[in-house]
Amino acid sequence: MARHKCGLRIPDCGLGWRVSSTKAAFPFRNPQSAIRILALLVGLCSPVSAQRPRARDLGLVVGVLSPGPLNAITDVAGVRVGQVTLARGDSVNTGVTAVLPHDGNVFREKVPAAIVVGNGFGKLTGSTQVNELGELESPIVLTCTLCVPRAADAVLTYLLDLPGNTDVRSANAVVAETNDGFLNDIRARPVTATDVLTAIRLAAPGPVAEGSVGAGRGTVAFGWKGGIGTASRRLPTRLGSWTVGVLVQTNFGGVLSINGAPVGRDLGRYYLKGDLGDGSVIVVVATDAPLDHRQLTRLGRRALAGLARTGSSMTNGSGDYVIAFSTRRRMVGSADSRIAPSAHPAIRLSDTGEVVTNDAMSPLFEAVIEATEEAIYNSLLRAETVRGYRGTVSALPLDSTVTILKRYGAIRP
Repeated sequence: MARHKCGLRIPDCGLGWRVSSTKAAFPFRNPQSAIRILALLVGLCSPVSAQRPRARDLGLVVGVLSPGPLNAITDVAGVRVGQVTLARGDSVNTGVTAVLPHDGNVFREKVPAAIVVGNGFGKLTGSTQVNELGELESPIVLTCTLCVPRAADAVLTYLLDLPGNTDVRSANAVVAETNDGFLNDIRARPVTATDVLTAIRLAAPGPVAEGSVGAGRGTVAFGWKGGIGTASRRLPTRLGSWTVGVLVQTNFGGVLSINGAPVGRDLGRYYLKGDLGDGSVIVVVATDAPLDHRQLTRLGRRALAGLARTGSSMTNGSGDYVIAFSTRRRMVGSADSRIAPSAHPAIRLSDTGEVVTNDAMSPLFEAVIEATEEAIYNSLLRAETVRGYRGTVSALPLDSTVTILKRYGAIRP
Protein backbone atom coordinates (compact mmCIF):
# COMPACT_ATOMS: atom_id res chain seq x y z
CA MET A 1 0.00 0.00 0.00
CA ALA A 2 1.20 3.53 -0.73
CA ARG A 3 0.12 6.65 1.08
CA HIS A 4 -0.63 9.58 -1.19
CA LYS A 5 -0.20 13.26 -0.32
CA CYS A 6 -3.93 13.56 0.23
CA GLY A 7 -3.77 10.84 2.87
CA LEU A 8 -5.50 8.15 0.80
CA ARG A 9 -4.09 4.65 0.84
CA ILE A 10 -4.08 3.22 -2.65
CA PRO A 11 -3.72 -0.55 -3.19
CA ASP A 12 -1.12 -1.84 -5.63
CA CYS A 13 -3.03 -4.44 -7.64
CA GLY A 14 -0.01 -5.54 -9.63
CA LEU A 15 -1.46 -4.33 -12.95
CA GLY A 16 1.02 -1.56 -13.64
CA TRP A 17 -0.20 1.14 -11.26
CA ARG A 18 2.70 3.05 -9.77
CA VAL A 19 2.05 5.57 -7.00
CA SER A 20 4.81 7.69 -5.52
CA SER A 21 4.64 9.06 -2.01
CA THR A 22 6.81 11.99 -3.04
CA LYS A 23 4.69 13.48 -5.80
CA ALA A 24 1.04 13.73 -6.67
CA ALA A 25 -0.23 11.03 -8.98
CA PHE A 26 -3.43 12.99 -9.74
CA PRO A 27 -2.32 16.47 -10.81
CA PHE A 28 -5.81 17.62 -11.86
CA ARG A 29 -7.42 20.95 -11.22
CA ASN A 30 -10.75 19.29 -10.56
CA PRO A 31 -10.70 17.10 -7.40
CA GLN A 32 -13.57 15.04 -8.82
CA SER A 33 -11.20 13.80 -11.53
CA ALA A 34 -8.91 12.39 -8.86
CA ILE A 35 -11.86 10.73 -7.18
CA ARG A 36 -12.94 9.08 -10.43
CA ILE A 37 -9.42 7.80 -11.03
CA LEU A 38 -9.17 6.47 -7.49
CA ALA A 39 -12.44 4.62 -8.00
CA LEU A 40 -11.05 3.16 -11.24
CA LEU A 41 -7.87 2.06 -9.48
CA VAL A 42 -9.66 0.38 -6.62
CA GLY A 43 -12.32 -1.12 -8.88
CA LEU A 44 -9.76 -2.85 -11.06
CA CYS A 45 -7.77 -4.34 -8.21
CA SER A 46 -8.37 -7.96 -7.39
CA PRO A 47 -6.36 -10.67 -5.65
CA VAL A 48 -3.26 -11.36 -7.72
CA SER A 49 -2.15 -14.94 -8.28
CA ALA A 50 1.50 -15.92 -8.12
CA GLN A 51 3.30 -14.24 -10.98
CA ARG A 52 4.30 -16.35 -13.95
CA PRO A 53 8.04 -16.42 -14.71
CA ARG A 54 10.09 -14.29 -17.05
CA ALA A 55 12.37 -15.94 -19.57
CA ARG A 56 15.45 -15.83 -17.35
CA ASP A 57 13.54 -17.31 -14.43
CA LEU A 58 13.32 -20.47 -16.54
CA GLY A 59 17.01 -20.44 -17.45
CA LEU A 60 16.19 -19.06 -20.89
CA VAL A 61 19.11 -16.82 -21.84
CA VAL A 62 18.78 -15.01 -25.16
CA GLY A 63 21.92 -13.94 -26.99
CA VAL A 64 25.38 -13.04 -25.72
CA LEU A 65 24.99 -9.56 -24.23
CA SER A 66 24.11 -8.86 -20.60
CA PRO A 67 20.82 -7.20 -19.63
CA GLY A 68 20.54 -4.10 -17.49
CA PRO A 69 19.67 -4.37 -13.77
CA LEU A 70 15.91 -4.63 -14.40
CA ASN A 71 16.11 -6.22 -17.85
CA ALA A 72 13.54 -3.62 -18.90
CA ILE A 73 13.18 -0.56 -21.09
CA THR A 74 13.50 1.53 -17.93
CA ASP A 75 17.16 0.49 -17.67
CA VAL A 76 17.67 3.36 -20.11
CA ALA A 77 18.12 6.30 -17.75
CA GLY A 78 15.15 8.66 -17.70
CA VAL A 79 12.67 6.37 -19.48
CA ARG A 80 9.38 5.92 -17.65
CA VAL A 81 6.44 3.57 -18.19
CA GLY A 82 2.86 3.91 -16.98
CA GLN A 83 -0.03 1.51 -17.53
CA VAL A 84 -3.79 1.37 -17.03
CA THR A 85 -5.50 -2.01 -17.31
CA LEU A 86 -9.23 -2.20 -18.05
CA ALA A 87 -10.83 -5.53 -17.14
CA ARG A 88 -14.58 -5.44 -16.61
CA GLY A 89 -16.53 -8.69 -16.78
CA ASP A 90 -16.01 -10.64 -19.99
CA SER A 91 -16.59 -7.73 -22.33
CA VAL A 92 -13.80 -5.25 -21.55
CA ASN A 93 -10.20 -6.40 -21.76
CA THR A 94 -7.97 -3.58 -22.93
CA GLY A 95 -5.87 -0.75 -21.60
CA VAL A 96 -3.17 1.84 -22.12
CA THR A 97 0.62 1.67 -21.92
CA ALA A 98 2.57 4.94 -22.02
CA VAL A 99 6.32 5.30 -22.56
CA LEU A 100 7.99 8.65 -21.85
CA PRO A 101 11.60 9.38 -22.86
CA HIS A 102 12.33 11.57 -19.85
CA ASP A 103 10.69 13.43 -16.97
CA GLY A 104 10.71 16.86 -18.60
CA ASN A 105 8.49 18.64 -21.12
CA VAL A 106 8.96 16.35 -24.10
CA PHE A 107 7.49 18.95 -26.48
CA ARG A 108 10.13 21.49 -25.46
CA GLU A 109 12.87 18.93 -24.96
CA LYS A 110 12.42 16.74 -28.02
CA VAL A 111 14.45 13.60 -28.54
CA PRO A 112 15.72 12.04 -31.78
CA ALA A 113 13.37 9.35 -33.06
CA ALA A 114 12.40 7.17 -36.01
CA ILE A 115 9.51 4.89 -36.91
CA VAL A 116 10.13 1.76 -38.97
CA VAL A 117 7.34 -0.15 -40.73
CA GLY A 118 7.63 -3.90 -41.21
CA ASN A 119 4.08 -4.43 -42.48
CA GLY A 120 1.85 -1.37 -42.49
CA PHE A 121 -1.60 -2.76 -41.66
CA GLY A 122 -2.06 -0.47 -38.66
CA LYS A 123 -2.97 2.92 -37.29
CA LEU A 124 0.08 4.72 -35.96
CA THR A 125 -0.83 8.34 -35.38
CA GLY A 126 2.00 10.85 -35.73
CA SER A 127 4.38 8.64 -37.70
CA THR A 128 4.90 10.89 -40.73
CA GLN A 129 6.05 13.90 -38.70
CA VAL A 130 8.40 11.77 -36.61
CA ASN A 131 10.12 10.55 -39.75
CA GLU A 132 10.03 13.92 -41.50
CA LEU A 133 11.64 15.84 -38.62
CA GLY A 134 13.43 12.95 -36.98
CA GLU A 135 12.22 13.73 -33.49
CA LEU A 136 9.68 12.77 -30.85
CA GLU A 137 7.71 15.45 -29.00
CA SER A 138 5.07 13.45 -27.13
CA PRO A 139 4.68 10.39 -24.94
CA ILE A 140 4.36 7.12 -26.88
CA VAL A 141 0.94 5.66 -26.11
CA LEU A 142 -0.11 2.09 -26.94
CA THR A 143 -3.77 1.03 -26.87
CA CYS A 144 -6.44 -0.80 -28.89
CA THR A 145 -7.20 -0.09 -32.56
CA LEU A 146 -10.50 1.77 -32.25
CA CYS A 147 -9.25 3.69 -29.21
CA VAL A 148 -6.48 5.49 -31.11
CA PRO A 149 -8.41 8.72 -31.88
CA ARG A 150 -9.52 9.19 -28.28
CA ALA A 151 -6.06 8.39 -27.01
CA ALA A 152 -4.47 10.89 -29.41
CA ASP A 153 -6.85 13.61 -28.25
CA ALA A 154 -5.91 12.87 -24.64
CA VAL A 155 -2.20 13.09 -25.47
CA LEU A 156 -2.84 16.51 -27.01
CA THR A 157 -4.61 17.56 -23.81
CA TYR A 158 -1.59 16.44 -21.81
CA LEU A 159 0.87 18.30 -24.05
CA LEU A 160 -1.11 21.53 -24.28
CA ASP A 161 -1.55 21.62 -20.51
CA LEU A 162 2.15 21.26 -19.70
CA PRO A 163 3.74 24.31 -18.05
CA GLY A 164 5.36 26.47 -20.69
CA ASN A 165 3.12 25.23 -23.52
CA THR A 166 0.43 27.91 -23.26
CA ASP A 167 1.27 29.33 -26.68
CA VAL A 168 1.67 25.99 -28.49
CA ARG A 169 -0.63 25.76 -31.54
CA SER A 170 0.20 22.26 -32.79
CA ALA A 171 1.63 19.08 -31.31
CA ASN A 172 2.33 15.65 -32.75
CA ALA A 173 0.79 12.90 -30.63
CA VAL A 174 2.27 9.44 -31.20
CA VAL A 175 -0.27 6.66 -30.57
CA ALA A 176 0.07 3.05 -31.76
CA GLU A 177 -2.25 0.07 -31.53
CA THR A 178 -2.95 -3.59 -31.87
CA ASN A 179 -6.43 -5.07 -32.33
CA ASP A 180 -7.73 -6.80 -29.20
CA GLY A 181 -11.21 -7.37 -30.62
CA PHE A 182 -11.40 -11.07 -29.71
CA LEU A 183 -11.10 -10.60 -25.97
CA ASN A 184 -12.37 -7.03 -25.86
CA ASP A 185 -15.62 -5.40 -27.00
CA ILE A 186 -13.54 -3.12 -29.16
CA ARG A 187 -16.52 -1.39 -30.80
CA ALA A 188 -17.45 0.00 -27.38
CA ARG A 189 -14.14 1.89 -27.39
CA PRO A 190 -13.83 1.65 -23.61
CA VAL A 191 -10.58 3.60 -23.23
CA THR A 192 -11.24 7.16 -22.03
CA ALA A 193 -9.17 10.32 -21.88
CA THR A 194 -8.87 9.79 -18.12
CA ASP A 195 -7.33 6.35 -18.70
CA VAL A 196 -4.72 7.78 -21.06
CA LEU A 197 -3.88 10.73 -18.83
CA THR A 198 -3.58 8.43 -15.84
CA ALA A 199 -1.14 6.13 -17.64
CA ILE A 200 0.99 9.14 -18.65
CA ARG A 201 0.92 10.82 -15.25
CA LEU A 202 1.67 7.63 -13.34
CA ALA A 203 4.62 6.79 -15.64
CA ALA A 204 7.73 6.09 -13.57
CA PRO A 205 11.13 4.43 -13.74
CA GLY A 206 11.66 1.03 -12.19
CA PRO A 207 10.18 -2.44 -12.82
CA VAL A 208 7.59 -2.74 -15.59
CA ALA A 209 4.49 -4.93 -15.25
CA GLU A 210 4.28 -7.52 -18.04
CA GLY A 211 1.80 -9.94 -19.55
CA SER A 212 -1.95 -9.30 -19.58
CA VAL A 213 -1.65 -5.69 -18.46
CA GLY A 214 -2.05 -2.24 -19.94
CA ALA A 215 -2.37 -2.22 -23.72
CA GLY A 216 -1.60 -5.95 -23.65
CA ARG A 217 -4.63 -6.95 -21.61
CA GLY A 218 -6.64 -8.24 -24.60
CA THR A 219 -3.93 -9.28 -27.04
CA VAL A 220 -3.17 -12.71 -28.55
CA ALA A 221 0.22 -13.90 -29.85
CA PHE A 222 0.93 -17.16 -31.72
CA GLY A 223 -2.52 -18.36 -30.65
CA TRP A 224 -1.66 -17.95 -26.95
CA LYS A 225 -2.23 -15.01 -24.64
CA GLY A 226 0.08 -12.16 -25.59
CA GLY A 227 0.67 -8.89 -23.83
CA ILE A 228 3.30 -6.42 -22.70
CA GLY A 229 6.91 -7.56 -22.46
CA THR A 230 10.21 -5.81 -21.92
CA ALA A 231 13.95 -6.50 -21.88
CA SER A 232 17.25 -4.65 -22.18
CA ARG A 233 20.89 -5.05 -23.13
CA ARG A 234 23.92 -3.10 -21.89
CA LEU A 235 27.08 -2.92 -23.99
CA PRO A 236 30.47 -3.44 -22.32
CA THR A 237 32.69 -0.42 -21.72
CA ARG A 238 34.89 -1.08 -24.74
CA LEU A 239 31.79 -0.91 -26.98
CA GLY A 240 30.37 2.29 -25.49
CA SER A 241 28.57 1.21 -22.28
CA TRP A 242 25.27 2.18 -23.88
CA THR A 243 21.95 0.58 -22.97
CA VAL A 244 19.19 -0.51 -25.34
CA GLY A 245 15.75 -1.17 -23.86
CA VAL A 246 12.70 -2.62 -25.58
CA LEU A 247 9.00 -2.78 -24.72
CA VAL A 248 6.57 -4.76 -26.89
CA GLN A 249 2.81 -5.07 -27.29
CA THR A 250 2.38 -8.53 -28.85
CA ASN A 251 -0.71 -9.46 -30.84
CA PHE A 252 0.60 -11.33 -33.88
CA GLY A 253 0.93 -14.80 -35.34
CA GLY A 254 3.35 -17.24 -36.88
CA VAL A 255 5.15 -20.39 -35.80
CA LEU A 256 6.45 -19.75 -32.28
CA SER A 257 10.15 -20.41 -31.85
CA ILE A 258 11.81 -19.82 -28.46
CA ASN A 259 15.59 -19.62 -28.50
CA GLY A 260 15.52 -21.80 -31.60
CA ALA A 261 13.20 -24.45 -30.16
CA PRO A 262 10.06 -25.12 -32.29
CA VAL A 263 7.60 -24.57 -29.45
CA GLY A 264 4.60 -23.72 -31.62
CA ARG A 265 5.10 -26.71 -33.86
CA ASP A 266 5.57 -29.15 -31.01
CA LEU A 267 2.58 -27.77 -29.10
CA GLY A 268 0.50 -28.14 -32.28
CA ARG A 269 -0.60 -24.54 -32.45
CA TYR A 270 0.78 -22.39 -35.24
CA TYR A 271 0.00 -20.33 -38.35
CA LEU A 272 -1.51 -22.24 -41.32
CA LYS A 273 -2.73 -24.98 -39.01
CA GLY A 274 -5.30 -22.56 -37.63
CA ASP A 275 -6.28 -18.95 -38.28
CA LEU A 276 -3.56 -17.55 -36.05
CA GLY A 277 -1.56 -15.39 -38.42
CA ASP A 278 -3.01 -11.89 -38.38
CA GLY A 279 -2.60 -9.28 -35.69
CA SER A 280 0.03 -6.68 -34.93
CA VAL A 281 3.06 -5.93 -32.81
CA ILE A 282 4.43 -2.63 -31.58
CA VAL A 283 8.09 -2.51 -30.58
CA VAL A 284 9.28 0.55 -28.63
CA VAL A 285 13.07 0.89 -28.56
CA ALA A 286 14.89 3.29 -26.25
CA THR A 287 18.62 3.91 -25.98
CA ASP A 288 20.98 6.34 -24.29
CA ALA A 289 23.41 6.05 -27.20
CA PRO A 290 23.66 9.38 -29.04
CA LEU A 291 21.88 8.43 -32.26
CA ASP A 292 20.25 10.64 -34.87
CA HIS A 293 17.17 9.84 -36.96
CA ARG A 294 19.12 7.96 -39.61
CA GLN A 295 20.85 5.76 -37.08
CA LEU A 296 17.62 5.14 -35.15
CA THR A 297 16.02 4.00 -38.39
CA ARG A 298 18.83 1.50 -38.81
CA LEU A 299 18.41 0.37 -35.19
CA GLY A 300 14.65 -0.02 -35.65
CA ARG A 301 15.12 -2.24 -38.69
CA ARG A 302 17.21 -4.63 -36.61
CA ALA A 303 14.43 -4.90 -34.05
CA LEU A 304 12.44 -6.60 -36.82
CA ALA A 305 15.18 -9.24 -36.92
CA GLY A 306 14.45 -9.95 -33.26
CA LEU A 307 10.76 -10.24 -34.13
CA ALA A 308 11.59 -12.69 -36.92
CA ARG A 309 13.57 -14.91 -34.55
CA THR A 310 10.42 -15.58 -32.53
CA GLY A 311 8.64 -16.99 -35.59
CA SER A 312 6.56 -14.01 -36.75
CA SER A 313 5.06 -14.40 -40.22
CA MET A 314 4.42 -10.64 -40.66
CA THR A 315 1.24 -11.52 -42.51
CA ASN A 316 -0.93 -9.31 -44.69
CA GLY A 317 -3.19 -8.39 -41.78
CA SER A 318 -0.42 -7.61 -39.32
CA GLY A 319 0.78 -4.14 -38.38
CA ASP A 320 4.45 -4.49 -37.43
CA TYR A 321 5.97 -1.22 -36.23
CA VAL A 322 9.11 -0.11 -34.40
CA ILE A 323 9.25 3.25 -32.62
CA ALA A 324 12.86 4.01 -31.70
CA PHE A 325 14.24 6.99 -29.80
CA SER A 326 17.41 8.17 -28.13
CA THR A 327 17.20 9.94 -24.78
CA ARG A 328 19.58 12.64 -25.98
CA ARG A 329 17.47 15.80 -25.60
CA ARG A 330 17.20 18.76 -27.95
CA MET A 331 15.56 22.06 -27.06
CA VAL A 332 13.01 23.58 -29.43
CA GLY A 333 14.51 26.40 -31.49
CA SER A 334 12.92 29.65 -32.68
CA ALA A 335 12.21 28.21 -36.14
CA ASP A 336 9.27 26.17 -34.78
CA SER A 337 6.26 27.97 -36.30
CA ARG A 338 3.82 26.14 -34.04
CA ILE A 339 4.82 28.29 -31.07
CA ALA A 340 3.58 31.87 -30.87
CA PRO A 341 6.42 34.33 -31.67
CA SER A 342 6.32 35.84 -28.18
CA ALA A 343 7.01 32.43 -26.66
CA HIS A 344 10.10 31.52 -28.71
CA PRO A 345 13.29 30.72 -26.79
CA ALA A 346 16.62 32.22 -27.77
CA ILE A 347 17.44 31.97 -31.46
CA ARG A 348 19.27 28.77 -32.42
CA LEU A 349 20.11 28.32 -36.08
CA SER A 350 22.04 25.06 -36.00
CA ASP A 351 21.84 21.71 -34.28
CA THR A 352 24.99 19.70 -33.78
CA GLY A 353 26.00 17.02 -31.35
CA GLU A 354 27.97 13.84 -30.84
CA VAL A 355 26.67 10.76 -32.65
CA VAL A 356 27.79 7.16 -32.73
CA THR A 357 29.99 6.26 -35.69
CA ASN A 358 28.69 3.84 -38.28
CA ASP A 359 31.27 1.23 -37.33
CA ALA A 360 30.15 1.40 -33.68
CA MET A 361 26.52 0.69 -34.57
CA SER A 362 26.86 -3.08 -34.99
CA PRO A 363 26.94 -3.89 -31.25
CA LEU A 364 23.79 -1.78 -30.83
CA PHE A 365 22.18 -3.82 -33.62
CA GLU A 366 22.93 -7.02 -31.71
CA ALA A 367 21.58 -5.46 -28.52
CA VAL A 368 18.23 -4.49 -30.03
CA ILE A 369 17.80 -7.88 -31.72
CA GLU A 370 18.37 -9.73 -28.45
CA ALA A 371 16.23 -7.36 -26.35
CA THR A 372 13.33 -7.51 -28.81
CA GLU A 373 13.41 -11.29 -28.94
CA GLU A 374 13.49 -11.62 -25.15
CA ALA A 375 10.80 -8.97 -24.61
CA ILE A 376 8.45 -10.99 -26.84
CA TYR A 377 9.15 -14.15 -24.85
CA ASN A 378 8.47 -12.26 -21.61
CA SER A 379 5.15 -11.00 -22.96
CA LEU A 380 4.04 -14.60 -23.55
CA LEU A 381 5.50 -16.18 -20.43
CA ARG A 382 4.11 -13.55 -18.04
CA ALA A 383 0.64 -13.42 -19.62
CA GLU A 384 -2.20 -15.17 -17.83
CA THR A 385 -5.28 -16.82 -19.35
CA VAL A 386 -8.04 -14.29 -20.07
CA ARG A 387 -11.71 -14.97 -20.66
CA GLY A 388 -13.14 -12.32 -22.92
CA TYR A 389 -15.81 -11.02 -25.25
CA ARG A 390 -15.69 -13.81 -27.87
CA GLY A 391 -14.02 -16.58 -25.92
CA THR A 392 -11.04 -17.52 -23.78
CA VAL A 393 -7.36 -17.30 -24.74
CA SER A 394 -5.10 -19.58 -22.74
CA ALA A 395 -1.68 -18.66 -21.46
CA LEU A 396 1.31 -20.45 -22.94
CA PRO A 397 1.50 -23.75 -20.99
CA LEU A 398 4.64 -23.51 -18.88
CA ASP A 399 5.30 -27.18 -18.15
CA SER A 400 4.96 -28.28 -21.77
CA THR A 401 7.00 -25.33 -22.99
CA VAL A 402 9.85 -26.01 -20.55
CA THR A 403 9.87 -29.67 -21.60
CA ILE A 404 10.26 -28.63 -25.25
CA LEU A 405 12.96 -26.09 -24.42
CA LYS A 406 14.95 -28.72 -22.53
CA ARG A 407 14.51 -31.22 -25.34
CA TYR A 408 16.17 -28.84 -27.80
CA GLY A 409 18.76 -27.48 -25.39
CA ALA A 410 17.24 -23.99 -25.46
CA ILE A 411 17.49 -23.40 -21.70
CA ARG A 412 20.31 -23.79 -19.28
CA PRO A 413 20.12 -26.74 -16.88
